[in-house]
Amino acid sequence: MADSICRTLRDGALEGELAPTLTIKDSLASPFGFHVFSHILLQLSSHVIAKKSQSQGIVIVALSRSPSSYAALLNMNGVDVASSNKWIHILDCYTDPLGWKDKTRKSVNATDCSPQISVATSSFKTVKAVDKLFSVITELGRGLVGENKARFCVAIDSLSELLRHASLQSVAGLLSDLRSHDQISNIFGLLHSDLHEERAVAVLEYMSSMVASVDPYHHSADGQKGCLSDSFSQQNFTKGKFNVRSKRRNGRVRVTCEEFKVESGGIGFASVSSVDGTAVAGLLPKVQFNLQLSEKERVDRSNVVLPFEHQGNGKPIQIYDGRRSLEESNSEANPISSGKKEDSAMGEIIYFRDSDDEMPDSDEDPDDDLDI
Repeated sequence: MADSICRTLRDGALEGELAPTLTIKDSLASPFGFHVFSHILLQLSSHVIAKKSQSQGIVIVALSRSPSSYAALLNMNGVDVASSNKWIHILDCYTDPLGWKDKTRKSVNATDCSPQISVATSSFKTVKAVDKLFSVITELGRGLVGENKARFCVAIDSLSELLRHASLQSVAGLLSDLRSHDQISNIFGLLHSDLHEERAVAVLEYMSSMVASVDPYHHSADGQKGCLSDSFSQQNFTKGKFNVRSKRRNGRVRVTCEEFKVESGGIGFASVSSVDGTAVAGLLPKVQFNLQLSEKERVDRSNVVLPFEHQGNGKPIQIYDGRRSLEESNSEANPISSGKKEDSAMGEIIYFRDSDDEMPDSDEDPDDDLDI
């Protein structure tokens, strides 16, 4: 549901509500999170240029890549970078003192051979100062859209880098402040989930209105990812499952699944006709009971004899209504029912009224004689 995610981010936040937040999760078994991040960034950029989005500008917090790589990404996909200074600004938090990251990317992807294209960039290297980082982001956004009620988008390319420099509490506070800011339309970021403890991942998921998991294409029998050796030998490194869990305004959670394929021109998504049950089972919370009955349970339920339900023995039914007097009951041979078996050795309970002084169908109020 990549298109629905882009539409939700495009529509932004309603008045008085928190900004929609997307967390993209990937792992070493399926390292395609940045492809999804780039796809959403390009989609939102096209909406901003066409003025079809609530946000009128984008602030990119570049922690894992240099600003020149984003300029090349926009230029390769037909975005006019020359006029991008009016609607996009990159906050350069990228640190690579030894140049290892850039060398690795150049050996894998030769797109950096294009001439350098300049975009509006500001440098900020003290990432551990989270409070100051929040102030810089909001100032850059106001510089794009102005001081009025116009909104802007915040894209964080690596929440993992933030967690490496700052504490979990500080990062959670930063996201909370960004979501509640009245000029921020939406937020989305990338998280490498296998680099952090489950508690840190759970906190960021809790603070997000949408969580998109980039999972391997193959799963083990119990719905969990196989070990790393199995994933290297089995899975196709150009395909995978794109599982999305989104929170609705009514509190319900919607779980959807798509297939993605990474190609030279980018990443593509396709709907799944029959979703793999093991893939969805890993997203839904585990319960200790069955929501449906098995075939044996249905048969057993149909064979249960309900209390006070006549099963029928071929004889007419005469049920004692409790209104006949004691003398009338004693004069009859079968005061309760003629449907009772004669050879039954079981006892029975017979109810008689305590008194015949008052008519059974009296219209008098039984509380009339009370002195209230």
